[in-house]
Amino acid sequence: MEGCLACDLAEGRVDLPGGEILLTEHWIVEHTVGPLSLGTLIVKPKRHVVHVWELGEAEAREIGPLLRRVSAMLADLIQPEQVYVGLWSHAGGAPVHIHFVVQPVTRTLMDSIDDYGPHLQVAMFDAGATPPKGEVERFAERARAALGT
Repeated sequence: MEGCLACDLAEGRVDLPGGEILLTEHWIVEHTVGPLSLGTLIVKPKRHVVHVWELGEAEAREIGPLLRRVSAMLADLIQPEQVYVGLWSHAGGAPVHIHFVVQPVTRTLMDSIDDYGPHLQVAMFDAGATPPKGEVERFAERARAALGT
């Protein structure tokens, strides 16, 4: 759907640093484009889906194992204290293309923000610091290799 950021990124209408990291039958994994930490990934359905209850049976069967696989890969690459997994689906107060945010969180990151959990993510958005494109591209290569893609 044109005008949907998730769809525009997937279709190449908007620059996606690092490109696609993993493509499955129903899902796309890519690095975030917003102000979250390096290694924070998005897992989104290939098709435009606004509500979880709109997922088809095959999409729903695939998402749990995929989130586990992506989280395990981040744990191996980054050695975080925790990997946050959360569903985000709003822009401007309206539901948009659903996407799971998979964020590796280290003690260093929590100490630098002086918070954790949802407050950490809000503080990161307030700070507005986006990881440099080159670092995202290098991380995406490492992630692809770790996932065997």
